[in-house]
Amino acid sequence: MFHGVTALIALYVIARFIGPMRVSTPSKCVLGVLLLLVAEHHLITRIRFGSMASPEIPGEVLMALGWAFGSLIVLALLLLVRDGIGLLMWLVSRAQGRALWRNRRLNAALGIVSVGLALLGVWQAIRVPDVKAMDITLAHLPPEMDGLRLVQLTDLHASRLLQAPWMQAVVDKTNALQPDVTLITGDLVDGTPYARADDVKPLQQLHARYGVFAIPGNHEYYVDYVHWLPVFEQLGVQMLLNRHVLVSHNGRQLVLAGITDKAASPLRLPLPDVAGALRDAPEQAPVILLSHRPIGAVANARQGVDLQLSGHTHGGQIWGPHLLAQWANQGFVSGLYDVEGMQLYVSNGTGLWNGFPIRLGRPAEITLITLRSPHVKR
Repeated sequence: MFHGVTALIALYVIARFIGPMRVSTPSKCVLGVLLLLVAEHHLITRIRFGSMASPEIPGEVLMALGWAFGSLIVLALLLLVRDGIGLLMWLVSRAQGRALWRNRRLNAALGIVSVGLALLGVWQAIRVPDVKAMDITLAHLPPEMDGLRLVQLTDLHASRLLQAPWMQAVVDKTNALQPDVTLITGDLVDGTPYARADDVKPLQQLHARYGVFAIPGNHEYYVDYVHWLPVFEQLGVQMLLNRHVLVSHNGRQLVLAGITDKAASPLRLPLPDVAGALRDAPEQAPVILLSHRPIGAVANARQGVDLQLSGHTHGGQIWGPHLLAQWANQGFVSGLYDVEGMQLYVSNGTGLWNGFPIRLGRPAEITLITLRSPHVKR
């Protein structure tokens, strides 16, 4: 499905951008083949390396491929907007509509803009993210827990693109916030424990007053999930696999629960089980749920969850097309939502998958959340 969509995008750009060029037919054929190769580079790496999740090629090559693929996607979007405007103009005046479609200078400008935006997008994608700080009020948070500080990291995607120096910088920024609890909501890695051993080592330096906790995302299941679990534990990251722990603060308790991901299904491993994760939890204690995907938020709210922290969407990565990611995730793509009284926060992600390293208008983040009680007057 994915490869078919990228091929259709390439064919659209070939027809609407390369086709009108004033170059020879052989030149158009060469450009068309190059575009198709860029569009299908994920398939090529899948055949060559056995997985799209983490091709073991130099980071510089991944950035170049990301730039080329990003240019293709942005150009397709710009062409789509132009063609849409042209269609509206054609309905009013056929001559004006055709003139817009045949404007070669505009075509060239769109090509230049797409390359420039993609370059900016790659830079935005691989830089160490800024801290995003916010207060979240939980209806059932006792006043004794007011001010509890959480840091959420998500979608770190350690890979040949985001290697140990990047991870170290993220860890240093996180620790500087002096969190009470550090939470990682999935997609920590791309690749095997052997390939990523050095890149995940900085996670061992994460420290928080009450501990560092994590859940798997879909990408952990793509490559060597079973062998990653003991590695995470050795790094001091406590995995919440359909279970919960109690965090005691100022004499009161908080339930911190985590679930697995539905990507476990093909491997016949435990599927997400919120009810199981909350089994035997104190009834009066506020509940924070770590769920990699934001989907299922309504059902989770009805099971007594007060705050759900999620990632997975990367915020949609590009403003505008982010609406597709929003549609695919039950309307949740980025930011804070009120879901039947439950607070849902969907992070844009700290890193991102190396197969599409581009961000435009949807910046990465290290999220600092200060919990607030409605019973404390300010």
